[in-house]
Parts: sequence; C-alpha cells; structure tokens
Amino acid sequence: MKEPVDTATGAFVAHRNLLFTIAYEMLGSAADAEDVLQETWLRWADVDLGEVQHPRAYLVRMVTRQALTRLRTLSRRRESYVGPWLPEPLLTAPDVAEDVELAESVSTAMLLVLETLAPVERAVFVLREVFDVGYEEIAAAVGKAPASVRQIAHRARAHVAARRPRGTVTATETRDVLAAFRRAVETGDLKGLLDLIAPDVVLLTDGGGAVRAALTPVIGAAEVAAVLSRLTTTTRLRPLQINGHPALALGTDAEPDTILTLHVTNGRITSLYAVRNPSKLSHTTHPTPLTR
Repeated sequence: MKEPVDTATGAFVAHRNLLFTIAYEMLGSAADAEDVLQETWLRWADVDLGEVQHPRAYLVRMVTRQALTRLRTLSRRRESYVGPWLPEPLLTAPDVAEDVELAESVSTAMLLVLETLAPVERAVFVLREVFDVGYEEIAAAVGKAPASVRQIAHRARAHVAARRPRGTVTATETRDVLAAFRRAVETGDLKGLLDLIAPDVVLLTDGGGAVRAALTPVIGAAEVAAVLSRLTTTTRLRPLQINGHPALALGTDAEPDTILTLHVTNGRITSLYAVRNPSKLSHTTHPTPLTR
C-alpha cells in the first residue's frame, strides 16, 4: 500500500537541497538541475514508501540516474555551444562558504574540471569525493559493480587532481584581491590592474551567442587588461557570493548582466570567468541553498 502523498512530499522536501546540489555538481546548470529534480519527484511520487528503508539513499540514487541521463544529452549540446561554456552561477548564502570542501566543489574552476570527466566518472567522483557516498550505493546509482566503481573513482580522482587549480587560497585573500581589482577597474587604473593579474592570465566569457562576448579565451595580461579597460568608470561592480566564493556582479542589483568570478594564485589573478548569457543569470538575485 502506498504512503499518503504528504508523506512522500515531506521526505522529498527534507532532502531537496541535497538532491539539487548533487544534480548541480553533475550538470553545472541550475536550470537542468531543477528539471532533474522535477523528474525525480514525479518518479518518487509513484514509489511505494513502505518498501523504502532509507529514503535519502533511495532519492540520491534516483536523482543520480536522472542527472546521468541529462548529462549525456548536455554533453552533445555543449559541443555546438557558441563560444566558451561556463557553469551557471548561483548566488549563495554564507553557510556555503563556511563549508570549505563544498565551496571548492562548486567553484567555477572545479566545475570546469568536472566537465572534462566522462558522465559516469563525474557521477562517481561527485558522490564519493563530495558527498562521501559508499561504493555500494554509488554502484546501485550508476549501474556498475562496486569493484568497477572503485576503479572509476580512482581514475576520476587522479584525473581531477592533475587538473584542479593549484594552491589553497582563503576567502579573505580572494576578497582582498577582488576589492583591489574592483578599485582598479572603477578608477581606470591600468597599472594597478596589470599588477593584479598574472602574465599568463586567462579570461573566459560566456555569452552563449545571445550577447556580446569573446568567442575564444583571452590570454595574457595585456590582452585581458585591454578587454577589462573597456568597462567604463560608470559601470557598477557589486560584490557578492557566487558558488561560495567572493565575486562581482555588473549591472543593476535587480538585473545583473555579467557575473565575474576569478581564481587567485600567489596573490595574483590567474583565471577570470565572465558569465553574460542572460539565460544563466536567473539564480544570481536570490540565494540558492546548497548542502551536503
């Protein structure tokens, strides 16, 4: 006999933030993560809860399967994406930044590394390394034997370790560099800007073909500074927390037109990520709850 609908709803709502975080880390897209949650809910509503011993594990398995199906479709779609593809930015509350491991796992730089994994590798890495899910549970979620999942996890871990950003930077250090960067841009201080960015800095701009943006990576301090210098002194740069890290929003409070995040190494900016695609900015005005 099925449980009442409100019981199913209560169990789903209790784990919703966790399920969204898993789906987002697997997909790099809040819009697609929301779609995956909707699909998961529709299937969960038909489950006989009397046969479910551990609702959390069951729901994690369901959302992983739905995210894997969506990820395979997205991988093909992104091959024809106009210009660089960047993850969809999320405005996050302070508690995300306080969980250092969670904040690192949803950073723009890490999500771009996860994009280089095959779908099953990404699912296994996210579930094991970020959410500490057991190998048996992961095996059930991805349809592989536990021994195979251990091998995939080892391979994915090595792959990510070889590509993840080097060095540990505190939120305070990033915030300080970001504040100096903001002052340099707003005052037109080209020398100050050049002092802040590394010689081999890389700027990626994601317009998705909908707005003006560089269609290829901009590489080198002089080239990146030239692009940034086009921002007029009347452009408002507002600090905020994006994906658990200090960032800047350009445009109005109600409707930012660009979200700018960065990566700092040894006190200098080595990577800049500018998301301008309007379809990716809907989750930057109200905080999105993320949790492990």
